[in-house]
Amino acid sequence: MAKRRKKVKSNSNYLSYITWALSLIVVVSSSLAIGYYFGYDDGQKNITLNQQKKEKVSTKTQPKNINDRLKDILKQTPKNAIDASHEYEDLSLEKPPLRTKKESNTSSSKPKLAIIFDDVSVKSQVKAIKSLNLPLTMSFLPPSKSSPNSAKLASKEDFYMVHLPMQAMGNIKEEPFTLRIQDSQSEIDDRVQKIKKLFPKVRYVNNHTGSKFTSNEISVNKLISVLNIHNINFIDSRTTADTMVPKVMKNFGLKYVARDVFLDHNTDKAYIKKQIKKAIKIANAHGTAIAIGHPHTNTILAIRESKALFVDVELVLINKLY
Repeated sequence: MAKRRKKVKSNSNYLSYITWALSLIVVVSSSLAIGYYFGYDDGQKNITLNQQKKEKVSTKTQPKNINDRLKDILKQTPKNAIDASHEYEDLSLEKPPLRTKKESNTSSSKPKLAIIFDDVSVKSQVKAIKSLNLPLTMSFLPPSKSSPNSAKLASKEDFYMVHLPMQAMGNIKEEPFTLRIQDSQSEIDDRVQKIKKLFPKVRYVNNHTGSKFTSNEISVNKLISVLNIHNINFIDSRTTADTMVPKVMKNFGLKYVARDVFLDHNTDKAYIKKQIKKAIKIANAHGTAIAIGHPHTNTILAIRESKALFVDVELVLINKLY
């Protein structure tokens, strides 16, 4: 009897071991299953986050097109530095100055077109204009509080003009160095000498605003006399139909050179492209033409998008035109 009880007890222990082993297997299996589920879920979340990060990086590093890059450059320009405040007093200013005959071209059989960018005063404008890789003339405003480095920027260029401020008819905020009709010839001479110190390479100037000054024969006479002494050429921006510059230049025996087309009085890009075509048409008709624009985003873009049209003319700096 004793031996039988011992066997039963042994069998009972054996069953207990099996039960514990099975329980342990179940617990381990359950843990592994739960861990796999949560690990898989976390893994999927990590994969999704990584993909989103890559997409963001890809979007940031994706190269922008030329138009967007130009817009970014000109966003750096202070708003008060791109305000083209020229007057445009009547429709007669739309017409180019009278020409007596078609001018001859000595260096090329193509008509010549010079495009002048007025009001250049900050680095972003220079960068945007030069990015076009075309012979475009920059006319720099004298230094001011809002644009103190205009002369320094000009000094880095091989060729430039100075956009000389002159008195306007309207109530327009004046730039530093503005010439007024009450200025004496010695005062104008002093102003021009200061401009020459700031811009040592200046050989050409055109008027910034100036409807009142350029319509005053005596004032223009003083200015042209001073500019002749300093070997500086004057280009009439034609901000008034009453300009006396043609008469004074004739009296001095000098050639009258003036703006034919304003490109961006209206800053709509389609309008500017239309004005570019108009300038090319005038160049073809008369052998030469001068267009004036400003470093607005749409002006820069319109010129870039019109490059194919310039095949009909020779784009030149203003010093190659006369």
